[in-house]
Amino acid sequence: MKAIKHIIFVLLLLVMSCKKEEKMDVETMEPQEVVTSGKQVVYQVFTRLFGNTNTNNKPWGTIEENGVGKFNDFTDKALSEIKKLGVTHIWYTGVPHHDVITDYTEYGISNDDPDVVKGRAGSPYAVKDYYNVNPDLAVNVENRLEEFQALIKRTHAAGLKVIIDIVPNHVARNYKSISKPEGVQDFGETDNKTVVYDVNNNFYYNPKENFEVPNWEHHYVPLGGRSTELVDGAFLEFPAKWTGNGTSASRPNMNDWYETVKVNYGISPEGVKGFDELPNGFENETYKKHFEFWQDKTVPNSWMKFRDIALYWLGFGVDGFRYDMAEMVPVEFWSFMNSSIKMKNPEAFLLAEVYNPSLYRDYIKKGKMDYLYDKVQFYDTLKHVVQGYGKTDYIPQILDDLKDIEHHMLHFLENHDEQRLASPDFAGNAEKGRPAMVISATSTTAPTMIYFGQEVGEDGSENPGFGDPTRTSIFDYVGVPAHQRWVNNKQFDGGQLTDSERELRDFYKRLLNFTIHSSALMGDYGDIHQYNREHTENYTDKVFSFVRWSTSEKLIVISNFDAENSFEFQLKIPENILKHLDLEDGTYLLKDQLYNEFLSQLIVENRTGSVEIKLKPLESFLLKME
Repeated sequence: MKAIKHIIFVLLLLVMSCKKEEKMDVETMEPQEVVTSGKQVVYQVFTRLFGNTNTNNKPWGTIEENGVGKFNDFTDKALSEIKKLGVTHIWYTGVPHHDVITDYTEYGISNDDPDVVKGRAGSPYAVKDYYNVNPDLAVNVENRLEEFQALIKRTHAAGLKVIIDIVPNHVARNYKSISKPEGVQDFGETDNKTVVYDVNNNFYYNPKENFEVPNWEHHYVPLGGRSTELVDGAFLEFPAKWTGNGTSASRPNMNDWYETVKVNYGISPEGVKGFDELPNGFENETYKKHFEFWQDKTVPNSWMKFRDIALYWLGFGVDGFRYDMAEMVPVEFWSFMNSSIKMKNPEAFLLAEVYNPSLYRDYIKKGKMDYLYDKVQFYDTLKHVVQGYGKTDYIPQILDDLKDIEHHMLHFLENHDEQRLASPDFAGNAEKGRPAMVISATSTTAPTMIYFGQEVGEDGSENPGFGDPTRTSIFDYVGVPAHQRWVNNKQFDGGQLTDSERELRDFYKRLLNFTIHSSALMGDYGDIHQYNREHTENYTDKVFSFVRWSTSEKLIVISNFDAENSFEFQLKIPENILKHLDLEDGTYLLKDQLYNEFLSQLIVENRTGSVEIKLKPLESFLLKME
């Protein structure tokens, strides 16, 4: 009987190896219809950098010197190529109108003071007008809202959903909306500025004190000293407001978020809450119940302002939001805010930046967040493994600790705050990110996020001014070299990519497209790493493996994080996993889903499974049971 099974297996190998035409051609394939119940993939793009083809990259360069991308650069072709990468959502970072050091006074926009602006292009998290968009991004500044609306429509037509930023914790020091709808009042417009705190004040104040610009240190000078006529060491603000990161000093430190002011959510400086708290057990209630709870409650003015901002953008067709530093805002506000959003759009995608693991469950369950960054545990551990001194042995415990909320913990290896994979301070080589990307994208049901340029190995080495090399600057007018080679003078075809960059993008395309269509990746997870560490010779802490399954698909995922060494071993599948997979004694064909080249067999006998594995350096397999 075993001989017959072996002959059948060999014949299957021959048949499959002959079917060369079945190999996925990711360069020409058309995107399949995304299964709404499948994995979601977020493509974060820094909007003003995406279409910039200027390669000047002069430190502290102006918009004329270094160039800037526009909404219109996201053409049908560009969006189609992003979609084909295996993407379901685009997070357009830096859309709301924030401070910039470019003169738009002819359009009725006041100039911004470089003494309280980071960089020349400004921080996207110092929002100046929540009811309009960054004028840098428009071809016709007067029609900037219409150009953004057109982008939303093009994005939807490409089969993608739109996410933008909302930053409830703080706003620009000079916040003033010139675009707010009739009847809307600005932040701080009705504040009682004679007191430090009032429950309905939008800001905290230091009465009778003037704001003072930080003392610059480490040879830092705003605008790099290039435009001294704009930098006078002063910014008129009386009385002084508390700074975005919570410092109450009228003269913040240069390392504080000095360009922003902290929003008051009805919590006194002593920590007393001026609003109702959620009843015990309410974390288990639906968003509809949360919405009902707040209907007869009086809430602080700042709550209503941000709720109205979110609903305004939903009305434009925005499909979701990424919330900056959400943990600095009380969870009760998020219950109010997110339940209001979900009542208008139940499918809204709500992603929050929360770094304190002890708060995760509160912000998901009480705050009604869909997703949180999985940084402090998962990302940080993967980064250490990629860098060579971390062990894959730590990963199973992290996944187990978050098992009850794993679907809500979004995975990433890059974003605008983190170092680029290819930067010397991270991996020094984008290829080293391949195994981590496989584990990040396949180990849970949570969404995956990649940052534009990651898929072609951008290393973030530019020194543009305020921005820090190793991270692509979010404060300066810059070009992104590897990404620009893919843009190829706005052909968006990768025509200038090197061979290695093209191969890396091909890898991302294969991986992400598989994840959004795999039912197993939305199913169950089984750890086999720990078992193999104990029972398998040559299986090291540089290798990681697990099993994923659904009723219609069974996968074995295995990655080698070692950049120099190959490994050969008999991967073991323990009895408890075999029971979950409903596998009896026999031989089962396995085929890799990334490149359709590696074939193996799972042999099950005596309540143990065994797979012969040969892993090259940095190689991964997604082995699907045929």
